[in-house]
Amino acid sequence: MKDIKIYNHDLWDHGISQGYSVNGTIYVSGQFSHNEDGAFIGVDNIEAQTRQTLENLDHVLKELGATKSNLAYVEVYLTNPQEHTESVINLFKEYLDTHRPAGSLIGVTYLAFPEQLIEISAIAHTE
Repeated sequence: MKDIKIYNHDLWDHGISQGYSVNGTIYVSGQFSHNEDGAFIGVDNIEAQTRQTLENLDHVLKELGATKSNLAYVEVYLTNPQEHTESVINLFKEYLDTHRPAGSLIGVTYLAFPEQLIEISAIAHTE
């Protein structure tokens, strides 16, 4: 028997869930820099966008019974990796403390919104 939990934010119904948990494995859809009201945070500011995106990741994990210490794999997408990689990695290390999941940092031409500089998706576990 499968144990399935789904988390959807009321403001974001794009045909996919913000998070999906099946038998203790959590899949988190790409998170970006928006607040609870859907307003975009940190236009032209990679640090503000990264912090808000990590807060959103925390929120999805919490809704599905996990924390950042349960992260197993993280994908970070950056529209300007040459300029932003160092600051994003520093913020990410601060966020994770001593936990070190597997992950990838991927440079992309653009993301879903023109002002979006970063997106983070993840896989976590509850056990």
